[in-house]
Amino acid sequence: MAKMYFRYGTVSSAKTLNLLAVAHNYRNQGKKIYLIKPELDNRFGKDKIKSRAGLEKEADLSVKPDTELDFKKFANISCILVDEAQFLSEYLINQLREITVILHIPVICYGLRSDFKSNLFEGSKRLMEIADTIEEIKCTCNFCNKKSVMNLKHVDGLATIEGPSVQLGCEELYFPVCFNCYKKQIDDAKKAKKNQEALI
Repeated sequence: MAKMYFRYGTVSSAKTLNLLAVAHNYRNQGKKIYLIKPELDNRFGKDKIKSRAGLEKEADLSVKPDTELDFKKFANISCILVDEAQFLSEYLINQLREITVILHIPVICYGLRSDFKSNLFEGSKRLMEIADTIEEIKCTCNFCNKKSVMNLKHVDGLATIEGPSVQLGCEELYFPVCFNCYKKQIDDAKKAKKNQEALI
C-alpha cells in the first residue's frame, strides 16, 4: 500500500514551494504527477498553484467539497500532490486515502494545520487522523526567532480571533507566530479595544 503524507506548516512556511519542488523532481525523472487544489483557493486563479516565491503550475483538478474523484484519471500516475489541503472536505480526504490503498499511488498533502483561532481545519483534522506520515514544515515566528506554530490574523493593524475561519489573504492579513507572541498580540489587541471603547 502506498502512503498518505500530510506536510503542514504555518503561513509563509513555503508549503507550496515545497510541493512545486517535489513536482519538479518527479517530472525531471520522467514520472507523471497529478496536481489537485481546492476550488475555494482562487487567490491566483481557479486552477493555478502558485508560491509566493513566484513559481507556479496549473492544477490538473480543482475540487469542491462534494467532488467525486474519477479513479480512472490516475492511471500511470506516480504521485498525487495536493495544495491547500486544509480546505478539502473529509469526504475528499477519504477518497484520497482510498487511492493509496486501491491504486497504490502515494498522496502528498500540503496545508495549514489550524486556523487563526487555533482550531483544526476539516481537511487537516482528517489528515491528522488517517495519514501514514505527518511532517512539519518549519518556519520562524514573525516577531521573534522561535519556531512558528500558530497563524495570527491582523485586521486594521491589530490581532484578532474574530471573523470566519476561512478568509483568504496574504502577508497583510496573516502572520506565522510562536504561541507566546500569538497570546501577547491577542492580549494587546483586547487591551487596545477596551481603551478605545473607554474613550467613546
